[in-house]
Amino acid sequence: MARWLPRSTDLTRFCQKLNRVKTLEDDMMETSFNRCLSTIDLTLLGIGGMVGSGLYVLTGTVAKEIAGPAVIVSFIIAGFASLLAALCYAEFGARVPKTGSAYMFTYVSVGEIWAFLIGWNVLLEYMIGGAAVARAWSGYLDSIFNHKIKNFTETHVGTWQVPFLARYPDFLAAAILLVATAFISFGAKVSSWLNHVFSAISMGVILFILIMGFILAQPKNWSTQEGGFAPYGLSGIMAGTATCFYAFVGFDVIAASSEEARNPQRAVPRAIAFSLGLATGAYILVSVVLTLMVPWHTLDPDSALADAFYRRGYAWAGFLVAAGSICAMNTVLLSNLFSLPRIVYAMAEDGLFFQVFSRVHPRTQVPVIGIVVFGLLMALLALIFDLEALVQFLSIGTLLAYTFVAASIIVLRFQQQKRDIPTLAAGSQSNPEPHEGPSGGELKEYESFSDKLQLVDRDKSKEQREPGQLKAAFEPYLEFLSDFYPGEVVTVAVVTLMVSAICLCSVLVFGNTHLHLPTWSYSLLLVLFSLGFLLSLVLIWAHEQQHSTQTFQIPLVPLSPALSIILNIYLMLKLSYMTWLRFAIWLLLGLLVYFGYGIWHSKENLRELRPQRVSARYVVFPGGSLEERVQAVQPSSQPATGLPDTDIDDCKR
Repeated sequence: MARWLPRSTDLTRFCQKLNRVKTLEDDMMETSFNRCLSTIDLTLLGIGGMVGSGLYVLTGTVAKEIAGPAVIVSFIIAGFASLLAALCYAEFGARVPKTGSAYMFTYVSVGEIWAFLIGWNVLLEYMIGGAAVARAWSGYLDSIFNHKIKNFTETHVGTWQVPFLARYPDFLAAAILLVATAFISFGAKVSSWLNHVFSAISMGVILFILIMGFILAQPKNWSTQEGGFAPYGLSGIMAGTATCFYAFVGFDVIAASSEEARNPQRAVPRAIAFSLGLATGAYILVSVVLTLMVPWHTLDPDSALADAFYRRGYAWAGFLVAAGSICAMNTVLLSNLFSLPRIVYAMAEDGLFFQVFSRVHPRTQVPVIGIVVFGLLMALLALIFDLEALVQFLSIGTLLAYTFVAASIIVLRFQQQKRDIPTLAAGSQSNPEPHEGPSGGELKEYESFSDKLQLVDRDKSKEQREPGQLKAAFEPYLEFLSDFYPGEVVTVAVVTLMVSAICLCSVLVFGNTHLHLPTWSYSLLLVLFSLGFLLSLVLIWAHEQQHSTQTFQIPLVPLSPALSIILNIYLMLKLSYMTWLRFAIWLLLGLLVYFGYGIWHSKENLRELRPQRVSARYVVFPGGSLEERVQAVQPSSQPATGLPDTDIDDCKR
């Protein structure tokens, strides 16, 4: 029986396969895409992804049903929470200017299977999101024409009563997706130009709403006679924050487009900052004028802005608001259709998804097959499915991606930087120059294909510490941690931090409601898990991190990513159990795809299987006077000279 059980070495090798990270090219600016997008192009893409129908619908819904006029505060808090996630994306987008967004960021820092699952969830998120926006676009346009389109379809095509299917086929929603797919397939420049047009109209309408709104504003609508500024109290503000947070989902289109940016190191961080700032300002100011124009408790949640102008005697303004809403939804559609094929392309290019999606059209320089296939799938979803029950699914995929990107920032920041050291060719007999050794102020690494051996003099390491090593100030107290490889302790601490955050948020969300914990145990668990979270944070902070880079870096690491992690986990646990059930089913399907195809066709897997011919290995021995002695060690097929095989293995370890 025991012979059928896997050996520990096989399990170790299998786990290493699951957690292998992507090897980046030396020249990360090299791409098969067309680098044609400027900072303005990326900024407008981000604004288009965030300022959609939510500006015209979400503000009224949250103001009337959840927070009252204090929806303004909800948007401010939600904007700050989104900023934490956005800054993580900005750092990664500048450091790794490759398409793929959260999938790519997770792959280069955490591991392959986690990256695949993130990409798998983002894929479904974009598909459902685009289809849902298309149906909202269709419904909004249909309402302008007194539902004539809906009535015509039900009369001449018919209706059906089937679970998960729409009451009638929405041909208009499918048609707008097919038209958008055609425009996206013409190339990034055409997509950007079309987004510029719709964004300009949308922002013009928003400017009109703000000017007219402040002219028609009545401060008495915030008075106590109308219920006051915060009628639902602090709980209403925080509940509104959880809902408003999803209004800012969409800035990741900028990170997904970084491989098509002219200067991603500068353009990506700036575009994310500008777009998030403008979107937050738009949501806050529109909430102000909306709740000042009419009393908050009289708002129409379905068309708050248009109804507010109509009740103030400006019915004609409703048509402008409708035009702005349609243009805003068009930008969201373009954002979804722009990002989705590029994430699929990144997964296919790495071998984790079907290779056909990695083909780039030589003239338009976009993944046309991915655009067409997923555009058709999105149109099919919009045509026949009832997406209202699936819309909540969007939240969990986004929040999971935010969580892994924040964790990846911490892991990557405390990893050793890749050194630009020339690789010695196989069979080379050259010896290192004296000025290249440790006495020259720089550690040296000798490589021979996959063998990388580096020994660091301990006296030297105390003077010049690498990222991931324990800080000198903490070494007398945590000396037992200095024996670990740089970055290992930080990785374990990040896992502990995430587990503590999950437990802490679970107690906060379910402690009094579902678990019915007594007060003493509720308080004790909060203290214990809070201490675990804080101790993990302190342990990470006690290690050296990368400081000197030429690209943007998020400030206050590890505090900023840790706050983003705990906030995202809290919001995930607030979702319904049906959302988690659908999420689990989708994850299982993803695992079938990964273990059936991805793990075998992964480029990292093929790189490991590639035969490696080594004719010499070089081991660096630190001497007492900080001068190197380099000794060539013959391959295992030849007798070793002066160094037993066991010593070689010890050095490699």
